[in-house]
Amino acid sequence: MSDSIIKKYYDGLKSGKILATKCNKCGKYTFPPTTRCQHCGRDDLAWTEFSGKGKLMYVSHGMAPPPNQRFVKLAPYAFGHVLLEEGVYAQGIVTNIPIDPKTLNEYYEKGPIDVEADIIDVEGLSILAFKTV
Repeated sequence: MSDSIIKKYYDGLKSGKILATKCNKCGKYTFPPTTRCQHCGRDDLAWTEFSGKGKLMYVSHGMAPPPNQRFVKLAPYAFGHVLLEEGVYAQGIVTNIPIDPKTLNEYYEKGPIDVEADIIDVEGLSILAFKTV
């Protein structure tokens, strides 16, 4: 893995792919990708592509004001914790959920909700977001 891991990850998003690494020793995923396996610490990793499908486990509203100026135009937005099909958690904006308390509570009460990746462009940077299906 001699190339920049961050660049490869964001280039993947830009082309519609969610990239992670899988350890060749223990077989577990590291997401977002890093230089070492987050489970066993080895650096023997291979790139893999995730499906983008998962379950929305929890949803809330985003911070106001957003922690980065890049997200000001998106605010206010829903923010969720997603259990991906591959067994790892991802966090991100949920693009098609209103953030009023009643709606957020309804999603909470429904339990895990099916979602899929919704890669969005935020001022020239592709980011991983999700939408309900």
